[in-house]
Parts: sequence; C-alpha cells; structure tokens
Amino acid sequence: MRAYVASPLGFSEAGRYFMYNEMLPKLEVAGITILDPWALTSEEELAPIISLPYSAEKRSKWQAMNPIIAKRNTEAIDQADFLVAVLDGVDIDSGTSAEIGYAFAKGKRIIGYRGDFRLSADNEGSTVNLQVEYFIRESGGCIVSSLEELLTKL
Repeated sequence: MRAYVASPLGFSEAGRYFMYNEMLPKLEVAGITILDPWALTSEEELAPIISLPYSAEKRSKWQAMNPIIAKRNTEAIDQADFLVAVLDGVDIDSGTSAEIGYAFAKGKRIIGYRGDFRLSADNEGSTVNLQVEYFIRESGGCIVSSLEELLTKL
C-alpha cells in the first residue's frame, strides 16, 4: 500500500524531526510505502533559490519552481492508495487542506492525524474544519489522535 503523507511538517526543524524520526518510520514498519511530498523536490533544486536574498530574481525563480513542485505532489497523490494528513495547528495547513480535497475528489481514502490537543474546529460538533472533516469521513477514513491509533487504522 502506498500512502501520500500530506503535512506542513517539512517547514520546520521540529516538524522534520518528528516526521523523519517518528511518523514515517512507523508507517514504513507497518508495510506502507511512503510518497513524501517533501522528498519529491531535491535540496539541490531548492538550495539555489533559498539562498538568494529577497529580490525580484528570487520571486521569479519561486514562480517557476512552484508549479513543478505542485505537479509532482499531484502526481504522487494520483499514485497513492490513500492519504495520511497531518491536521495539527490552530488551523489546518492550507496546502494539506487542498491535498485532502484533491484526494477526496479522486476517490482516495483519507486518514487524518491530529496529535495537537488544541481546539481547532468550526464548532463543538467537529474536530477540525467541518469541510475537511467531511472529506475525511466520507472517504471512509477517520481522524486519529496518536501514531499508535493511526497504525491501527491503516
């Protein structure tokens, strides 16, 4: 089984540590092949852009790279059997939300992982944004609150 792991974890050092030392290894041990959007674009491709000072050149290079990254991610979701989405934060990451919507439209099962205990729902009847939660549950998936629970739902 192949899982696309949608998350904002790659943006921070702490997030990367959790993703690469806790979450992804546990999924791999469970026999899941990981489609990691953070690994689809190499550091060698990004480093020349990241290292530029804030400028029109940097903006232009990101404008050229962004559609490449997005296309790679879209193709990986298409190849996945299901999607695991990290739902942590006061609000769900917008990119993760978009990936959830796309996966739902493509008929993929979605499992949401929310290890964050803060309230993040639209109202008392939901765990996270009601539309995101709808897509997850209607896909045949669920929202879990621990890595251990995530492994049982695979």
